Amino acid sequence: MDATETSPAPQVWPSLRATDARALIRFLVEAFGFQEVVAHGEGEFVAHAELAWPEGGGVMLGSDRETPDGDSPWPGKPGGFTAYVVTADPDALHARAVAAGARITTGLHDTDYGSRDFAAADPEGNRWYFGTYPGAPRPATR
Repeated sequence: MDATETSPAPQVWPSLRATDARALIRFLVEAFGFQEVVAHGEGEFVAHAELAWPEGGGVMLGSDRETPDGDSPWPGKPGGFTAYVVTADPDALHARAVAAGARITTGLHDTDYGSRDFAAADPEGNRWYFGTYPGAPRPATR
């Protein structure tokens, strides 16, 4: 793919549930810089939301809820999500997260594999790892 082509839309969407989905969306936008694309639901209830990561990809989320029979239609529980998010400027993102009141769980550091990383928890308890490591090169397609 050359510079004139656009990247394909994300086809893998990490997804999470939240006790207070509207507050989590506000936090992820303010503290980390996600962009709210859509949030379907009424009042404080969020049936489905999509947040884009400006550097590519994104996450989906919604309010935790039970079905009428008392079961959860979603196996993930609030606070049980973990993600690694690639960023070109972890130092600036770290400063933004600190200014927004994010709880930093691992400070800025350089890894032995050449990445600059930090980690933070959101108000729901989910863990977000940010760094410059873009992953290993992908195998050639046939």
